[in-house]
Amino acid sequence: MKKSRGRTGRKRRRKHLQSFTYGVNCSHKLEYIKLKKWLKDRGFEDSNLRPAQFRDTGRGLMTTKALQAGELVISLPEKCLLTTDTVLSSCLGEHIMKWKPPVSPLIALCTFLIAEKHAGEKSWWKPYLDVLPKTYACPVCLEQDVVSLLPEPLRKKAQEQRTMVHELYVSSKAFFSSLQSLFAENTGTIFNYSALEWAWCTINTRTIYMKRSQRECFSFEPDVYALAPYLDLLNHSPNVQVKAAFNEQTRSYEIQTNSQCKKYEEVFICYGPHDNQRLLLEYGFVATDNPHSSVYVSSDTLLKYFPPLDKQRDAKLSILKDHDFLENLTFGWDGPSWRLLTALKLLSLEADEFTCWRRALLGDVISARNEQQTLNITAKICHFLVEETQRVLFQISQLKREKENLRKHLTLVEALRLEELKILQKSEKILCNLNMATS
Repeated sequence: MKKSRGRTGRKRRRKHLQSFTYGVNCSHKLEYIKLKKWLKDRGFEDSNLRPAQFRDTGRGLMTTKALQAGELVISLPEKCLLTTDTVLSSCLGEHIMKWKPPVSPLIALCTFLIAEKHAGEKSWWKPYLDVLPKTYACPVCLEQDVVSLLPEPLRKKAQEQRTMVHELYVSSKAFFSSLQSLFAENTGTIFNYSALEWAWCTINTRTIYMKRSQRECFSFEPDVYALAPYLDLLNHSPNVQVKAAFNEQTRSYEIQTNSQCKKYEEVFICYGPHDNQRLLLEYGFVATDNPHSSVYVSSDTLLKYFPPLDKQRDAKLSILKDHDFLENLTFGWDGPSWRLLTALKLLSLEADEFTCWRRALLGDVISARNEQQTLNITAKICHFLVEETQRVLFQISQLKREKENLRKHLTLVEALRLEELKILQKSEKILCNLNMATS
């Protein structure tokens, strides 16, 4: 008997360690018990997925059985989805139908989320709202001190995102006011900017794509958003493949995996082949060793390394602009991109080679001197970006000590910059080897 208990004890310890390695099961928590019951009442069959806390990804879903390629991961009935149909069938519906000019499907969903969150215990959607994040890490939510540490192309997009959400709020104020009869409190305090920011981030980071037909009560923006409770706990990995779509026969949104997954491991889905700058902009996270990641070279950085006295400089820039060679110039895991090298090749043309610019854009070898000059300038740009990234990382480490309230968001930008440093350092080695081979 003692031997048997010893084996059982070892088994228990192994199981505990295994659960720590794979993820800590959270399905016993009250909010998940309530959510599962709420979903079951709407026809969701309990699957093999369990909410869990993972060391690297935070909250996600683990599988209680091994999954094979081609297997159905989750099937969420239409009744569980939150769409514009949900909004129109609520008390907001008649107000939306009457309002002119029509609101966008996005604003309709934002309004619904804010109103339901405000309703608290009275909300039919409370079990879902209770498991939604309270805050987000999209650039629209970041302090200006943190935004200023983002790489230049992402910083520009972050500012555009902030402006867009602010304009959305300002342009929707009159519509929010029109809903006053539905609330005891002033709509100005319910539908404030931070409430809209939260609702917008919820939709932007969590919706699945589900196209609906155009309706007169909405503006012409596409109606493609659907919130999918429980399913939206699945995290992204660039290394998995899934098939996801609404099944007309079963009237359910289904996800099928094309990858294997071991028992008790986290189940991932793929949001698309996005680089880390796009992931941070749209979803507020960064993927480690993301094969799709790149470091972008701005046109300002590009021109730092070319003599301003080059008489053909303006003509070269005009050609690059006309042929769309001033955007999406990158360093990747395999070194400088073809587009970056081509742009630099054209900018490196001597006066007597300028007539060959079309051949340069096609990637032809113009001369040995031009090839060497292109490699030299590429290496200089790469080195400059390495030094700039290291400088920003030093700034971040200082700020993390000084500003505890920004620590979480600073750590996110730090993760992005560290990933980019890895790419740039790999590109430096590749360029060094290329230079040795050609010299």
